[in-house]
Amino acid sequence: MSRATSNLRALPSVDRLLGEPKAGVLLERFSRELVVGAIRLVLDRQRQSGAPEASPAALIDQVADTIASELIAAPRRVINATGVVLHTNLGRAELASQAVDELVKVATGACALELELDSGSRGSRDDAVAAHLVDLTGAEAATVVNNNAAAVLIVLNTLAQGREVIVSRGELVEIGGSFRMPDILAKSGARMREVGTTNRTHLRDYEQAIGADTGLLLKVHPSNYAIDGFTADVSLSQLVELGRKHGVAVVEDLGSGALIDLGRFGLPREPVVGERVRSGADAITFSGDKLLGGPQAGLIVGRSDTIAAIKRNPLKRALRCDKLTLAALDATLRLYRSAPDLAEALPTLRYLTRSLDEIEATATAAAAALTDALGDDYDVGVERSECQIGSGAQPTATLQSRAIVIRHRDESPLEVAALFRNATPPIIGRVHDDRLWLDARCVDDPQDLVPTPDPSSQPPDPKQ
Repeated sequence: MSRATSNLRALPSVDRLLGEPKAGVLLERFSRELVVGAIRLVLDRQRQSGAPEASPAALIDQVADTIASELIAAPRRVINATGVVLHTNLGRAELASQAVDELVKVATGACALELELDSGSRGSRDDAVAAHLVDLTGAEAATVVNNNAAAVLIVLNTLAQGREVIVSRGELVEIGGSFRMPDILAKSGARMREVGTTNRTHLRDYEQAIGADTGLLLKVHPSNYAIDGFTADVSLSQLVELGRKHGVAVVEDLGSGALIDLGRFGLPREPVVGERVRSGADAITFSGDKLLGGPQAGLIVGRSDTIAAIKRNPLKRALRCDKLTLAALDATLRLYRSAPDLAEALPTLRYLTRSLDEIEATATAAAAALTDALGDDYDVGVERSECQIGSGAQPTATLQSRAIVIRHRDESPLEVAALFRNATPPIIGRVHDDRLWLDARCVDDPQDLVPTPDPSSQPPDPKQ
């Protein structure tokens, strides 16, 4: 008999492991089903690997690790030191404290989600959010779904199912996760009709393509790329005029969707939703968790008859937002209407408008703390850096910032980055120029950039 076979036969049974004192501790904290499932998983891995014989106590330690790291793991708070303010992989916009408060209120009790308190009759869950959007954009009506891709999908399905959608070839964008505008068009039931070229599309291209089967004219804001040089495109107002001439609806997908003019804060200017509404488009879609600074949502504003048709679409129920999203979105939009200092109240805008002096002070304090914490094997300094807005907004524009740069005398920058990612909470930077860079723009407390264990923020250790 081989040694490996002998080791496998020596593996204890599930019942034997359940009798271990450490297993008793796990059973006091977790359901029997969870613990048994973790034991079976550990035993299966032992059999598949042919690992050396382990004691029952050691196997239970593996069971505890498996429960903590795999079976009860959840999305974790991280420190965004990447130099991208709205980082898709890190959850995009940080919610305002008022939005968090409202979210907690509806999460911990009943709420009037679809109830009109004055009359006692059933209401619409979109009403409060829609009222804010109408006030902020000047649109006739508004509605909301669970993200902007869903907003584009339901608009196209409502207005152009089985018909042609005319769109410029230069606006057939691909967004994060390899989701492409042509794919969303296809799923909507509409047929895509490309016009123009990658770099130049003219009004006559649209007009020549309009026919009896045309459902709508679609304009897509190319928010995550830019084409420079010999270019031409058609403005939304020109498309609206053409659409009215031929009785064809016009829709714009704005993507990031700024509700205010960022230029007044000295930031690169993005199209403002209210200005696009005044162009007369039938519907405009944009995101809630990008420049708007709220939760993930797809917002649709436009003509009242168009919005009414969208709300009657059966897809609306499939794509609707839950009470948590609506509560956070409602609170965020109320800040736009009432906050005396929006740049201070809204984290996204606060990070985008943060002064360079404040960023440098944070970076300098963090560098000093890191020098003490990491020791002599690390070289730590502060250097100029450039931030991106992120999430498709102004892809070629950058914001001046400051970053802590770290190099280890022996370890690679990837190993240093892994050290920071494994901190509690994880600190996410970027590797550049053979060093780890921790950008301080989105960091309020310098100590957040010091990778010291924080027991209060760690999940309980199932082995204890």
